[in-house]
Amino acid sequence: GPDSPRPRSGNAQAGAAGNNTLYNKISSSVGPGGPAPVRDMNGAWTAQTLSARAVDPVPAMTPLAMQRFNMNRSEAKFGIAKSNDPWKTCDPLGIPRGLVEETRGLAFAQMPGKIVTLHQYSRIWRDAWMDGRELPKGIDTKGGPPSLWYGYSVGHWEGDYTLVIDTVGADDRSWLDGAGHPHSVDAHVQERYTRVDRNHMDYSVTIDDPKMYAKPFVLGTNKYLYIPTQQTEEQFCIPSEALSYLDTIAIPSDISKVNQ
Repeated sequence: GPDSPRPRSGNAQAGAAGNNTLYNKISSSVGPGGPAPVRDMNGAWTAQTLSARAVDPVPAMTPLAMQRFNMNRSEAKFGIAKSNDPWKTCDPLGIPRGLVEETRGLAFAQMPGKIVTLHQYSRIWRDAWMDGRELPKGIDTKGGPPSLWYGYSVGHWEGDYTLVIDTVGADDRSWLDGAGHPHSVDAHVQERYTRVDRNHMDYSVTIDDPKMYAKPFVLGTNKYLYIPTQQTEEQFCIPSEALSYLDTIAIPSDISKVNQ
């Protein structure tokens, strides 16, 4: 990139091509483990890659999306010093970006009326209500609910082995991805988790945001392994470290280039 990338998170263990070293370490020794339990995702999982694999190209953007996209300055294009990526100062990745970046660790906990998804990065938890309620409407309008960094989620089982989580109302200050593609608060984000057997799970996330994009598209896919020890890691973006990096390395480096 235009300047040296700062460490993205604590305990970073990225292998070649963004592979997750824990997944690589255990994948050869973890077999199917028997059939998948019925309607049960409980436990801690680790992803094959640190970011989900892109599937579909980003569709044609609406004029509103183009306007927003042109205001977003990605790290890849502008370098950290000039980027306005919200992640630069450890703002929440939000939805859907938090579903496709920093995805090394994920866990599920089934509770009365809901399934809680626990994202290892920044220790985020989200409620996916399983009690049949509908998603809210009129986000950020008079009388409607406010947008939230991680939106409002409901879930349901599709058959016995696929958990589907639908989310709307995600705060539009978050980006869709590191390139700076935008989303609206009305974007409909759908996660699909399919438990192939006891120890393997397939994952995909789809975006439907007519205000921003010409058609729905798959933002990313990944594969997960059930962690035998169920031991998770601590993984944070620390604002003081991010600001220190900007002050001591990124900004001085950018200034020296300008003065050359």
